[in-house]
Amino acid sequence: MSSSSTPHDLAEPPTDAISSLRFSPSNNTFAAASWDRTISLYNRTPETPDTPFTFSGTRITCRAPILDICWGFDDNTLYSVGLDYDVRSHDLQTPESEQSVLSTHEAASNKIAYSAQHDLLLSTSWDSTLHVHKPATGMFMRVPLPTKPFALSLTATRVVIAMAERKLWVYDLLSLATLVDQAGRTANGTGPNHDVTEIVPWQQRESNLKFMTRAVACMPDGQGFATSSIEGRVGVEFFDPGEQAKTYAFKCHRQTQTTSITSEPGADGEAGEQEEREVDIVYPVNALAFHPVHGTFATGGGDGVVSVWDAQTKRRVKQYPKLGASVAAMEFSGDGKFLAIGVSPGFEDGKEDEEIQQGQVKIVVRELGENEVKGRPAK
Repeated sequence: MSSSSTPHDLAEPPTDAISSLRFSPSNNTFAAASWDRTISLYNRTPETPDTPFTFSGTRITCRAPILDICWGFDDNTLYSVGLDYDVRSHDLQTPESEQSVLSTHEAASNKIAYSAQHDLLLSTSWDSTLHVHKPATGMFMRVPLPTKPFALSLTATRVVIAMAERKLWVYDLLSLATLVDQAGRTANGTGPNHDVTEIVPWQQRESNLKFMTRAVACMPDGQGFATSSIEGRVGVEFFDPGEQAKTYAFKCHRQTQTTSITSEPGADGEAGEQEEREVDIVYPVNALAFHPVHGTFATGGGDGVVSVWDAQTKRRVKQYPKLGASVAAMEFSGDGKFLAIGVSPGFEDGKEDEEIQQGQVKIVVRELGENEVKGRPAK
């Protein structure tokens, strides 16, 4: 494999903004969720090296825009959440990818993740709740959160939930699995009680980022996590209290631009003078993803740039050429060989009212070189 990757734009992307990209457990399929109410499946095609993944012909239509997806234990089950409030399971072995509702939130459900180690499916919602599901039994429980959740990510043993007011809560997955077995109920209402109020998080933290969190991603070794904000910053934190001195944050996804600024008119009515000044244009960091082998992590910003960083040495490893629109979603494959990037207009330039044009929504897959995103020694 070469030391540097080539980007591949996949044919037949979704028609509206991309919300989530997820590789299957086998890494042979990945799914793309979109605001156009569809989930599109793409298959690995090793016989065509110029296009490592191609559209499978399967596009699952849902009731409402999809905000997040994740895979289950194998390549046959997908889970989704979106603006219809439901947590849905999709059976890809059935002809129409049969859907079933596992639970329903009281507002849009924005994030979902699956723990194969504990057979737990976790979903969050703008109703300030966490739903904990056991897919094997159909049981779930509802856990109140202190404020609106924005992002979540799993290690093998923990879940990190980033919320408003800079709150970061960490739950122990084994404890959640035990509780849902004891106190959960099914989606149709059978079972003792699905409102559980007394669950103390394993940790309660305050983010070291001052502005709203956009994404969170846990380190592959389970030692910590990274968060990103709307204000072009990334924070790196560690679970062990003894490692808190290693916590840090840095600026990224900013561009310096020269602009003309007119000074205030003079007292005698003279026009203000124009001068050239350099100003920082700050973009949100919309997506984070850790490489499963090297432990480096990628950031995707509203500036259309993807950068790769070494969390240990605090150095940038790689920066890829700017894409045509904002980076909306991103994920490394589980074997570390691919990086999938979802590109959609992010409206950072104030054009929210404009319709998305054909070609603005893209899925770019990079087949990574052997050492392309490997960490660099500290200077």
